[in-house]
Amino acid sequence: MYILDTNAVSALMKGDEAVLDRIQTLSKSDVFVPQPVLAEIAYGIERLPRSKRRESLQDRFELVRAELQRIEWTDEISERFGTIKAVLEKRGQRIEDFDAAIAAHAIQPAAVLVTANTDDMMRIPGLTIENWVSSSPRR
Repeated sequence: MYILDTNAVSALMKGDEAVLDRIQTLSKSDVFVPQPVLAEIAYGIERLPRSKRRESLQDRFELVRAELQRIEWTDEISERFGTIKAVLEKRGQRIEDFDAAIAAHAIQPAAVLVTANTDDMMRIPGLTIENWVSSSPRR
């Protein structure tokens, strides 16, 4: 099971060859997107001025939303989110709320988080990550 982070979905929307090649090796039933990722991308598109670029990104976003499954935000994921934030805070390591929420979506079902944000995500205990954008899996 693979959970796509915002930067992985963004790379997919841009047609990144490494991401496209990797995702094509998997069953559609093994790839998920958490709601916080969709929220971040929707925000990014909404911030753009009206333009052909914005329209193009919106169209690609609609395609991604139509093709990829969601992973439900459950009570267990909310609890995992709280644990991640507390553990890192005790270490003096700040993490953005959406990053913690996305990580929680991967940890709870013991999935692999696909992210290019390896520096931040590697600090989270129990999280397995792969970076498809650079074509160098990292665990």
